[in-house]
Amino acid sequence: MFRRLLLVVVLTLTALTPARAEQPLTVFAAASLREAMEAIGKAFEAETGTDVVFSFAGTGTLARQIEAGAPAAVFLSADEAWMNYVRDAGAVEANTIRGFASNTLVLVGPKGSAPLTPSPDGLSERLGGHRLAMADPDTVPAGRYGKAALEGFGLWSAVSGSVAPMENVRVALTAVARGDTPLGLVYATDARVEPGVSVLFEFPQSNHPPIRYLAALTGEGDQETASEFLSFLSGPDARQILRSFGFVADNG
Repeated sequence: MFRRLLLVVVLTLTALTPARAEQPLTVFAAASLREAMEAIGKAFEAETGTDVVFSFAGTGTLARQIEAGAPAAVFLSADEAWMNYVRDAGAVEANTIRGFASNTLVLVGPKGSAPLTPSPDGLSERLGGHRLAMADPDTVPAGRYGKAALEGFGLWSAVSGSVAPMENVRVALTAVARGDTPLGLVYATDARVEPGVSVLFEFPQSNHPPIRYLAALTGEGDQETASEFLSFLSGPDARQILRSFGFVADNG
């Protein structure tokens, strides 16, 4: 009798537990999304039973890997330029591209640094002959946005010779947190997750192109699960998580 009752309990619990997919879902995501996406991945796993495996790096690096056939099912880009690149290369399904979040830019310094309103003299004095850490403005979305923000203040020509271009925005953030450089230009969401920096100035969104994150399916892997993840990303649970990390959730 006891063994029969135990079997019934086990079968009931199994029925209530989401079936776990045999293969995990692979998502390539911009480095600045790490903490938010890890939380969203856990929420998706809890709801569907599907494991999500993320690869985080600079958007350009990921885009080239996807173009070369890397087995990512979903691509999360930090700007439209790289999403257009993989779309034109036929590496993502154009009809699945959608926006899901936006961000802002901030100037940061090591923890405890005094606020600073950007000006040629102010930046030069604060740098003191050191470098301004930022993502590479030639290839990385955060760097492109950062260059545009500095140009909007008429500062790019004054600081371009002092820029230390990094492979992604998180590398720039780490350089400031370690004290390798007195200033860095990163996303506001990056500054929120790094206790070793202080925000010195927030750039107005009006002086640079809108910072939009976009998602798309690549056509690789389990398309049903990948589509499910894309829908989940636009749903209320994911939007709440994005907001909790400082992103502005986007309706697409």
